[in-house]
Amino acid sequence: MDTGKVELSKKYQDKINHLHHDKINNNRDKIKYFGNLDIDDHGFIYFPDFHFTPITNQDGKVYGMKLLGENFRKILNEMPVYINENSSLATCWPGNLSTWMDIGFRPEHEPVHLYPIHEKYGIWQHGCGGMNHLCPDLRIGLELGWSGLLANVRKYREFHEATDTSFYDGEELLIMGVLEWINRHVEYAMKLAETASSEEEKQNYLEIAEVNQHLLTRAPADFREACQFLAHFQCIDRMYCAGGAIGQLDELLRPFYITDVKEKKLNDQEVIWHLASLLFNDTHYSQIGGLSPDGKKDMTSRMSFLILDATHYLKIPSNLSIRLHDNLNKDLLERSLEYNMLDGTGASYSCNIGCEEGFVKNGFPVELARMRVKSGCNWTAIPGEEYPLQDVTRINMATALEMALAEMKESQYRSLDILWELFTKHLSVMIDCIKDGYDWHYEHVSEDTPEIVLNLFMRGPIERGLNCASGGVDILNFNIDGIGLATVADSFGAIEQRIEKEQRLSFDQLFQVLDADYEGYEDVRLMLKNIKRLGNPESPSMAFAERIRDFFVSCCRDTPTKKYGLPIIPGMFSHGDIVRYGHTLKATPNGRKGGEPISHSNEPDPGFADALYSFSPTLKATTVAKLQPGYGNSSPLHLDIDSSMLNKEGGMEALISLLHTHNHMGGTLIHLNCLTKERLLKAHKDPDSDPDLVIRVTGYSAFFSSLSKEYRQQIVDRFLA
Repeated sequence: MDTGKVELSKKYQDKINHLHHDKINNNRDKIKYFGNLDIDDHGFIYFPDFHFTPITNQDGKVYGMKLLGENFRKILNEMPVYINENSSLATCWPGNLSTWMDIGFRPEHEPVHLYPIHEKYGIWQHGCGGMNHLCPDLRIGLELGWSGLLANVRKYREFHEATDTSFYDGEELLIMGVLEWINRHVEYAMKLAETASSEEEKQNYLEIAEVNQHLLTRAPADFREACQFLAHFQCIDRMYCAGGAIGQLDELLRPFYITDVKEKKLNDQEVIWHLASLLFNDTHYSQIGGLSPDGKKDMTSRMSFLILDATHYLKIPSNLSIRLHDNLNKDLLERSLEYNMLDGTGASYSCNIGCEEGFVKNGFPVELARMRVKSGCNWTAIPGEEYPLQDVTRINMATALEMALAEMKESQYRSLDILWELFTKHLSVMIDCIKDGYDWHYEHVSEDTPEIVLNLFMRGPIERGLNCASGGVDILNFNIDGIGLATVADSFGAIEQRIEKEQRLSFDQLFQVLDADYEGYEDVRLMLKNIKRLGNPESPSMAFAERIRDFFVSCCRDTPTKKYGLPIIPGMFSHGDIVRYGHTLKATPNGRKGGEPISHSNEPDPGFADALYSFSPTLKATTVAKLQPGYGNSSPLHLDIDSSMLNKEGGMEALISLLHTHNHMGGTLIHLNCLTKERLLKAHKDPDSDPDLVIRVTGYSAFFSSLSKEYRQQIVDRFLA
């Protein structure tokens, strides 16, 4: 296998450099209008003059498959067409449908019975109504094309002879809209060719027109057509509820690459350009490498290297992941780390042992576990086969602690054991509320907000006439993510040490200083904060963290949902929401003041390692591995490392060893930033001074300058820990 890096000619380097600068300018325009963007670096183009009037129900909302299809077709025919002069592909998306229409449950299906619990416990991400968090199998689309997908819909509508054809009507309307939208780009590309400033530019526009013309009537036949089809998909997927999974990208494109190279239709420089054009179009989540289902083969191919090279050359936010395992191609791993060091960030690493062995514990064969692909910020799914609904919930465990402290304060009883009982009581209420919401979701979501886009790329929905959320696919798993673990564990650890063991403080005094938000009690705050915190090998907080983790996992796993028996897989992932969830939380016994961020996922807080343990990445990695929920859903490790450390002799080898060790300890996902402290602090102080700086926030990467000050601060805090 050829593992060499592609060296670009000036022609292709210039095209890709222009795409890079266009991305930065697009982001500036979006920030100017929308403000800071603390989410995935979505690739939409902002068109200030575009307005859309939806077709609505009488209540002004949009729900139901047919009405969704009508609106999708309407907007695809009305929104601006777009071709970047430096791209080999057409199309873009102007924003989410929710920008112009109210999509959601019909009024009688709103889960109003759960709202009081949501409000009491601050459950803002409850999962009920969650959309688009599953991984399509885009081989279906690449094999059938848009016209073949349309024929499939019509075939099964006729086969089922259903009285209510709205499911198929909606899907047909969507595909008809896509075909009409593609045809608009054919016409637009031809017009651009007429006014092109050079013969090379004209030829590119004519080729774009030809590629899209072909895709109106048949499946993709070559590499460029396959990339164009994926770009079409990216746009409609993002437009509907911000979908973002593309799957095992190297395997999707490898057959087209092999055929084209054999027929001498393209070279690797052209491949890099087509890939860069696809990555420019959107930052969909994708994976390269990994084990074959039988576990005998590393799936790394020439295409894996080309995707990695294209990501490096383009230098914009990327959501590419590599499946880490013992037999991973060494050159691919080293190349990815080299690019991480050069670019500041790059590919993340999805760990096979924790992800695969954990998933098997849910009763699935290991062959299926190996088929799970990194598909979102933190999550994996089986393309086309699984409805996992991950990353749509957050259980702030620190809120359960706050409720427990408040309840104990009002009673006459004081002890650590009583506090634990109250904490677990409130945590159970929160988890049960999410489960009840999932039952409600299962019962109503298919009628109101079906997966109109992803149904087309799953194995079962079109054949059965059922939305993939409710019987369209065979594997249904629902996820609950707990957050704020270190905040709670360090709080229990501080209470045990300072109140129970040392008796330097009473519970009533603790209530007093917490109510005062530590104002006038800085000495007490430091006393509580300066225990050996979670992450320190000698910390008393580890026992509490494991106890909390075990209780949380037990609540999720031991019983399915009450009404429909839906299985729950526990996870611990906070996204970047530690700021939001900390904002409304009062002071906590770990020395954290009210309103400050809570801890990330199941990670120790920044600054946990004292002077005796100066190399905290190793301690952090060990802690995160030990505290995995253990059932295959990811709880990530964020490694923010000064690149000057890695440039020293043995630095790269030490990092590779750390990655593999974390995998063998049961870790699930590793995110990496490699840059200097000086560059990060300068960019934090003046974001516009370094518009090229790309940073991995949590599961996603973004331009550092596009983030709010609060989001930038959490990265700085991690880096300086």
